[in-house]
Amino acid sequence: MYKNKKVVAVMPAYNAAQTLVKTYESIMEQDVVDLVVVVDDASRDETVRIARDLPNTLVHVHEKNKGYGANQKTCYRLAMEAGGDIIIMVHPDYQYTPKLIPAMASLIGNGLYPCVLGSRILGGYAVKGGMPVWRYASNRFLTLAGNLLLGSKLSEFHTGYRAFSRELLERLPLEQNSDDFVFDNQMLAQILWMGEQIAEVSCPTQYSPGASSINFVRSVIYGFGCLHTGLRFRLAKMDLLASPLFPSSD
Repeated sequence: MYKNKKVVAVMPAYNAAQTLVKTYESIMEQDVVDLVVVVDDASRDETVRIARDLPNTLVHVHEKNKGYGANQKTCYRLAMEAGGDIIIMVHPDYQYTPKLIPAMASLIGNGLYPCVLGSRILGGYAVKGGMPVWRYASNRFLTLAGNLLLGSKLSEFHTGYRAFSRELLERLPLEQNSDDFVFDNQMLAQILWMGEQIAEVSCPTQYSPGASSINFVRSVIYGFGCLHTGLRFRLAKMDLLASPLFPSSD
């Protein structure tokens, strides 16, 4: 609990058996999280068996692989059904340190921001932590393009370390979003569309052999998806396009 608010950590998992316990233990060491939700997207390893042995953990299994975005939709739905007031997504590959959970929860729990991102770019941790140079370059380009199209000033759009207030998640039309990786970008665009503020905290990262990562081809598809989302946002702002991603407030 944080100031009588229930804190739920969600982990969208796929073949995370090697690092799941390490991530879980680090999450619980922060003494803030009340419940962990693990949604397995039809893993081929022992992820489900391991998750079911973890205390204070709700495990949900997709019988077939639905995609990273679909996994998050299930994560947030289950977290809210469990009474979560502050919902924090932590990847189970230990790429992002759970030690920032108390700081992120406090920014939400004190009513300062409805959304907090753990940025690998602030502080210059990305390349030091092992991010490939080509991935870093594409991250910077897509973030620049996103800021221009969405009118924001974020250091990074593409982090998987995120915290949300329940009230914000309830307002977002998440079911309209992609079931693939571009879900992340669409979600942030929707938050900005609503005029909400997004905070960032500097986050050291670690790219290890067990860390999840999409390949180059899927990264290219993701990149074009982000640009497409930004263009739809800008056109909708100019009243030149109606989009279910960005519903009118009228």
